[in-house]
Amino acid sequence: MAQKNIAIIGAGPGGLTAGMLLAKRGYKVSIFEKEGVVGGRNAAITMNGYTFDTGPTFLMMTFILREMFQEAGRKLEDYCHLVPLDPMYKLSFTDFELFPTPDRDKMREQIVKLFPGNEAGVDAFHTREKIRYDKMYPCLQKDYSTFREMFSVPLIKALPHLSLGKSLMNVLGNYFTEEKLRICFTFQAKYIGMSPWECPAAFAIMPYIEHSMGIDHVIGGLSKISDAMAKVINELGGTIHLNTPVKKVRVSGRNATGIELANGDIINADSVIINADFGHAMSTLFDPGVIRKWAPNKLREKKYSCSTFMLYLGVDKKYNEPHHNIIFANDYKENVKDIINRETLSDDMSIYVRNASINDPTIAPEGHSALYVLVPTPNMHGNTTWDQATIKSFRDKVLKRIMERTTMKDLDKHITCEKIISPADWQNERSLFLGATFNLGHTITQMLYLRPRNKFEEVNHCYLVGGGTHPGSGLPTIYESARISANLIDKYEK
Repeated sequence: MAQKNIAIIGAGPGGLTAGMLLAKRGYKVSIFEKEGVVGGRNAAITMNGYTFDTGPTFLMMTFILREMFQEAGRKLEDYCHLVPLDPMYKLSFTDFELFPTPDRDKMREQIVKLFPGNEAGVDAFHTREKIRYDKMYPCLQKDYSTFREMFSVPLIKALPHLSLGKSLMNVLGNYFTEEKLRICFTFQAKYIGMSPWECPAAFAIMPYIEHSMGIDHVIGGLSKISDAMAKVINELGGTIHLNTPVKKVRVSGRNATGIELANGDIINADSVIINADFGHAMSTLFDPGVIRKWAPNKLREKKYSCSTFMLYLGVDKKYNEPHHNIIFANDYKENVKDIINRETLSDDMSIYVRNASINDPTIAPEGHSALYVLVPTPNMHGNTTWDQATIKSFRDKVLKRIMERTTMKDLDKHITCEKIISPADWQNERSLFLGATFNLGHTITQMLYLRPRNKFEEVNHCYLVGGGTHPGSGLPTIYESARISANLIDKYEK
């Protein structure tokens, strides 16, 4: 049997994972990446001896990543040095700090001191949410390419545990009476760009996953995962073409036949995998009229995640701050409403700061720090004009809040270099539709069969990987999307 050719658009986490799995299975894999490095939003940003992750900084459900390497005949630890974090992060409010840990005894001790009477909720949370996780996880590993998959045994078994009609905050009310404590177990909704007051209750598995399994750091940054995958692909005979943007997917009738590069070269392929941002891909990678259900004029009718304002700071000082620090707005609920509902910039912002240099000496010169700062903001559907004046003003407000709410009181005096990515930059320079950093929203009406399908429903021999398809945004689910698509290619294209 002739070797089948797979053309993959984009060397982000999904494209790299799919490439690794398919190369191991005997396919001829060619990945085409417009940038000069692999990784997409899981690539590194380097400046003056500092290294930053562009996007993801939390590695959870590491067992999934290990499985991907195992399926490629490799061992993750041969390529990446992983370090578990305990405590996982610091949650900073105006009136208290909490240091979540996978150690249940330590969690109860903290809650007894801060929220007496709520400590029993820790065990109740673990007991009940383990059941939800055990029922839901098999559903996330299935494809929903046909409607009958909505009636599959795993999903039917999971239905009673989805708490349909309830929000993440509703569910955490089953365990904790204090709202701020519930927020400590629901802020993970921001991982998918949603409000915990609106995020479907089923996503309670996210805090459970963290609290039961912990989170890891990769020495050198999570971008090292992308580098490792690229190395495995090369070892397995696959090819990665950097600085090679794709102009379009070539379609004959309703069948994808390959791709056309920006330089005019034609690459024929038996199957095409799209790892580009979904909305951007639908808007730019097909000739007019090919895409109907997800046509550009219909894309804006969908719900999208928030965006993020990013600061990458090279600092000539080391601060004794935690690896991960979430600084909550004075009024977190109103801050979330500003971002999600009102689509306006909030002066009372929440900020995430990663100070990985506290545990990782490789990402900054000795005695220095590489600080990663993320501020959730409205996406470009809102009315904010990200001109230079707005960017400068917002940047200064973010720094002021960090200095007020952390021990980094002199941060502004120690910045040696910096890079900013605004929501407009995510949209215009990084090709994210509406600058929505976490892709299509994860509402019930945009999940499973109702989300763009891994075996793309509009074009035959075309498959999707990444946060815009099933199971959704976030590294573990993106890895699963790649495995699902690789399995579908095995099923339909061999």
